[in-house]
Amino acid sequence: MTDTTPGPINGHVLTKLHPIPPETIPEARTEQPAPVVEDTAETPAPVAVDNPNLPSPGVTQEKRRPILAPWLTNKPDFLATTRHAGANAGYSALFHTVRLPVYALRLGLMAPRGACRFVADTNRWVWDREAAPLREAAVRAEDAVEYLTLARLRANRVRLRGMVTVVSAVFGVGFALWLYVMAPAFLVAFAAGGILLCGLAGQQPDAPVVGPAVLKTEVQKMTGSMVLRGLDAIGNAKISAAIKKGGDMNGMRFVSEIVRDGPGYRADLDLPYGVTPDDIMEARSPLASGLRRKLGCVWPSPDPAEHEGRLILWVGDKPMNETTKPAWPLLKDGQVDLFKPVVFGNDQRMRDMVVTLMFASVVIGSIPRMGKTFLLRLLLLIAALDPRAELHGFDFKGTGDLGPLEPVMHRYRSGEDDPDVLYVLHAMRELKEELRRRAKVIRSLPKSRCPESKVTPELANDKSLGLHPIVIGADECQVPFEHEKYGAELESICTDITKRGPALGMVGIFATQRPDRASLPPGISANAVLRFALKVMTHTANDMVLGTGAYKAGIRATMFSRSDRGICWMSGEGDDPQIVASAFVDGPAAEKVVARARKLREAYGNITGHAIGQGPEASAGMDVLADVLSVIAADEKTVWCERIAARLTVLRPDTYTGWKAENVTNALKPWGVKTDQVWGQTDGGEGKNRRGIKRADVAAAITRRDADRAAA
Repeated sequence: MTDTTPGPINGHVLTKLHPIPPETIPEARTEQPAPVVEDTAETPAPVAVDNPNLPSPGVTQEKRRPILAPWLTNKPDFLATTRHAGANAGYSALFHTVRLPVYALRLGLMAPRGACRFVADTNRWVWDREAAPLREAAVRAEDAVEYLTLARLRANRVRLRGMVTVVSAVFGVGFALWLYVMAPAFLVAFAAGGILLCGLAGQQPDAPVVGPAVLKTEVQKMTGSMVLRGLDAIGNAKISAAIKKGGDMNGMRFVSEIVRDGPGYRADLDLPYGVTPDDIMEARSPLASGLRRKLGCVWPSPDPAEHEGRLILWVGDKPMNETTKPAWPLLKDGQVDLFKPVVFGNDQRMRDMVVTLMFASVVIGSIPRMGKTFLLRLLLLIAALDPRAELHGFDFKGTGDLGPLEPVMHRYRSGEDDPDVLYVLHAMRELKEELRRRAKVIRSLPKSRCPESKVTPELANDKSLGLHPIVIGADECQVPFEHEKYGAELESICTDITKRGPALGMVGIFATQRPDRASLPPGISANAVLRFALKVMTHTANDMVLGTGAYKAGIRATMFSRSDRGICWMSGEGDDPQIVASAFVDGPAAEKVVARARKLREAYGNITGHAIGQGPEASAGMDVLADVLSVIAADEKTVWCERIAARLTVLRPDTYTGWKAENVTNALKPWGVKTDQVWGQTDGGEGKNRRGIKRADVAAAITRRDADRAAA
């Protein structure tokens, strides 16, 4: 028997079924079943679960459309638009100016044909040839009244037009004779103009003389039907069903009209119930195929301000890697506060993207040649523009990509040999001791000054506390972690910096081209806040950089192509991962930024360590300048770098074993000692030019260094 009770589902009556005892179920038999005894108990009336008297929310969401176009109110968009229009206008003017003689010659050759066309058209106009078919039709229809009306109209037209033609011809000839007598130069100008006009009239419609300077490729306008076609192409059963049924019954609908948004189109829509933007991001390739766009043009994303079923579909006019990016705002001027967000790149719509380095550890991963080192150097350049920050840069690739930052580095090393790794170990031990010291300082401060037990901007500004930001960048970090002798200790220190460093004002940035467990220890990969994944090859590498489950959620750096250099997934800045193209700053531009950063630091009084020739404590006895000067005889004005390397090896084998000419060049470069082609003799007495230095330059560098140390 049934018992109806109200339930909570959309106004429907819920019916609760009570089980019937087995003994009441009749056996399967041939005789007539026993009569059913009706329950005479009064059944309560069903009650609807939706109360019609409940007030509606009465909330209407309104989104006002901007009075001015977005590109007029946004400075970067305005500058980009005007720069683009101005560049096209200037290019067109120069393009056509250079070709003016060619245009004039071609128009002159076409002038006879244009003159013939002008005479023929004038003849048709004077004799009213355009109305001839009407008169012929009246004759065929034997409509005398119509024909006479048309004939009178033609006579009037021919009389008036003939008079105008004769007057124009007489006046034109007279005017030409007057110019010939009074101003022959003007007659030549008028004649040239007439020839050019005849040439324009003589052009072929499909081959104009003056062609476009800027060829434009028309991009098909994105419409609602295109969006639905693309979404249907991804093969999601719920989306396909919603499109076939009209959408509204399944919750799928456009919430606003499709608009232009930067260099592309934007469509906002609600997906069917149970479908999220992650499902769309996983199927970008079929979506791009359905939209008939390149993969680099199609960027679906969630809307952080709305519910989980809201999709923002942005489709660019050109792929992201082909779109001209705006220059980095800090390239020519500006100063940084590491506690605040700083612009470091742009998203697909060329909007500024920011990163906050303080209170975070950073992991960067990608395959080689995708812009990993450039991104690391860009983050270190940002840190260099904060005069309070202390920079540590270790380039284990050994190519000197971080070399432009040497003038502002507290610790710097480039190379992967044992002496290089040992130098880094001593530097990291210093940081470990500094980590302990900072913890004690913060623990000793009153809560009124340090309420959250971490470094704040106010504490960083107090030089007496020594809590300034410290930024450590390690490129190809797998090299030290896999070192047989020092790897375990370096991994332990870096893991400690990753875990405790952010609260104590230390930022660790670790970049690797092989993001696996050995290259990127779990203690680092699991605790990094900011994660940047350029192109990787496998889902395992993807999740090592971006976090477990990122690949399954559609956050896939495997989707980038080899041409997507500098484009990455950024996770940790904001609620959702974002696609960002980092600003491109090459070596010469980086040196200019560092020169500006050096001036800021000199004014603040923060030129220390490697920047003034001081190494880690364990290698404090190593003085490259003094050692180089000691191996050059007083009567030697110039010496080859290869000979200096050999002499240094004999002087201090433990320190300089394995050094070559390039090691000497790199070691002396931060001190302003330049190498050049110098004359010398080989052991066999043969004279040759090879890379070398002047003894006087080394002595001058020592004098400058000692003066800087005394000032510090």
